[in-house]
Amino acid sequence: MAKGEIEKTEKITINLGLVDLGQIDLLVQEGFYTNRTDFIRTAIRTQLATRGEALDQTAARRTLTLGSSYYTRRDLEDIRDAGQMIHIRVLGLASIADDVSPQLALATIASVEVLGAFRAPAAVKAALASRTALAYVAVITTAEPLSAQAVLPRNQEGTPSWTLPR
Repeated sequence: MAKGEIEKTEKITINLGLVDLGQIDLLVQEGFYTNRTDFIRTAIRTQLATRGEALDQTAARRTLTLGSSYYTRRDLEDIRDAGQMIHIRVLGLASIADDVSPQLALATIASVEVLGAFRAPAAVKAALASRTALAYVAVITTAEPLSAQAVLPRNQEGTPSWTLPR
């Protein structure tokens, strides 16, 4: 996956009540919005703008990278050679290059917390699974870049675990 191939949007699925959907359709028919997607995007942007200050404060408090972070094999080799490990904390998109091996990822990445989307080779994701905290996140495998599935870390018993690494 080249750096320029990073998608600018992510597809999600939502469930709405029939009355809400009917009201949206009525507003679309009356010309307030071009389609359902336009209405939903507008509603989401309005809510995000309303909570903008809280988002900024939370991102600063949690020291999250806002936007996207892309880690190449060379980046991780430099970190390994310096005897260091990193904590990937991103609000947006975190990507690890296709040529990064699971061994290199384990040697350099102490934890991964992504609020948004996390893209990496499937073997790297599997290797980092115990170090990854993903909640309400679309996880995209590089083998099938157009499909997304929600992934929750699991504890030893196999039940979903919401505990975030510190």
